Amino acid sequence: MFEHTALTLFHSSVWETADQMGKRHNMGSSAGLMEITSKFTFNPKEGIDNPVMVTTEDADSVWTLSPRLCVLKQDEGDFYGFHLRLEKGRQGHIIRNVVSGGVAGRSGLQDGDRLLEVNNCHVDDVPYPEVAKKIRLSGQQLCLLVLDGEQYEQAVSRGQDLRGLGRAHKGEGCKPPRLCHITRDPASGLGINFTPVEGEKGCFSVSLVRGGAAEKVGVCKGDRLVWMNGATVSDLTHSALSRMMKKCVDHITILVIDVESVKNYMRQRMPILPSMAVPHNLPFRARKLHLVSGSEGYGLLLRLEKAPSGRTFHVLRDINSGSPAERAGMRDGDLLLEVNGESVESLMHEEIVDRVRLSGQQVSLTTITFQGLEFYTQLGLSPLLFSEDGAIEREKESSVSASAAEQLSQKEIGSCQARHCSLQRGPLGFGFNLGCFPQGPGSFVSQVAFGGSGQSAGLLEGDVVMEVNGQNVEEKYLEDVIMLVKKGGQFITLLVMEKTGYNKLKQTKTPTRDISDSEQEEDNYEISIL
Repeated sequence: MFEHTALTLFHSSVWETADQMGKRHNMGSSAGLMEITSKFTFNPKEGIDNPVMVTTEDADSVWTLSPRLCVLKQDEGDFYGFHLRLEKGRQGHIIRNVVSGGVAGRSGLQDGDRLLEVNNCHVDDVPYPEVAKKIRLSGQQLCLLVLDGEQYEQAVSRGQDLRGLGRAHKGEGCKPPRLCHITRDPASGLGINFTPVEGEKGCFSVSLVRGGAAEKVGVCKGDRLVWMNGATVSDLTHSALSRMMKKCVDHITILVIDVESVKNYMRQRMPILPSMAVPHNLPFRARKLHLVSGSEGYGLLLRLEKAPSGRTFHVLRDINSGSPAERAGMRDGDLLLEVNGESVESLMHEEIVDRVRLSGQQVSLTTITFQGLEFYTQLGLSPLLFSEDGAIEREKESSVSASAAEQLSQKEIGSCQARHCSLQRGPLGFGFNLGCFPQGPGSFVSQVAFGGSGQSAGLLEGDVVMEVNGQNVEEKYLEDVIMLVKKGGQFITLLVMEKTGYNKLKQTKTPTRDISDSEQEEDNYEISIL
């Protein structure tokens, strides 16, 4: 799955009046709110002998706020058990409908609380959809810093610095953990070792090779190891950790944090989570691409494709040269994760297409490579946790292992590399002719018109036609293939392969297609031009 949390009790933004919401939960006298009285006691040392001289600042000095940290931990398939609301006439992100005895209720979350932080990230001034997304991506554990509703409203009216309140609650020197991906160096290896901390079970201190691979990606000497390759280490023995290390042939991904910050987290009884981390050297990142439609649309195809595992993916294909999609940095074969910030994991193909088209002339798409999705799935993390904005900077592979993975992807079928060619009908039609093989089904490109759409799309004479608009035609006769081409209207997509490579492929029975091109029934395959 792209995400690892089922937050079904988490509602979308709702504007309601106070009457519609019903009575607000009466919290009684707010915790930490000290009563200010008119009683005055003369203090000769301070030299104050007139109650009128007790200024507003003096009154504010006894005003205290008491934010509460609520740690929610859910079991697989469980719900957090609360709603997050926006309400007309009220400020802040409001906690509502806390289920009695549920995960949120047991954590101390209360009706009317205002949300200040999610996983140590200040959210009071963050748009509602982003806050909701942070909660959904947290996984099985979630840390919320909240303030009682009455205290929140009074703090806002007084101009209280709520961001500073969160920092003060955590204390000085509380730094976020670091999620570091380490790639083995040929000379010095991973450049890291772990030593058990005496008297502390499941606690390991980091030792480094100076200038080694681990130090170069942000790991510091003396750091505490929290998590390795998706597994927490608090319950591991040193021998078990050593066995894990031996299995890490080329690279590991670890979560580390400095000693002083560990003390702060322990004092607050707060877990140290990957969702709180600052990423270092991650080989794959989801990218947010901003597309502005041209006269011929965005210049890409969206296809619903099935992998050999049986999972289906929404895949971006056939990026037209010079199109808005290409200019935004889109790459053929990228998997679609979001449309305008909304996850598409649970959406049908038609629903995604509708959302793109209803966006008008601009749309935001979040994508990741298939290798990237596998990377985060193995770690048990959502690929949306650590994304970068592709409109600002093209994605750059930052590790040797990532580069090697891309090279492997391109070379895995050698000379048997199939090609997707997207064609638009022009003055020369589609600009190619088809021929057929004697004594059997199948067709190939017999001629490519100079300057036509076929040439622009990369068709070559002799190419074997494997698919037309996503439908396999290797066992179809020429007349049927031509009929499919005609049904394509103004646009068609062909999957083709150079003849020599195709024959070699058939002889060795090597799979001809990647995750998106596994054999499937036509009714399981959808394609849309965007």
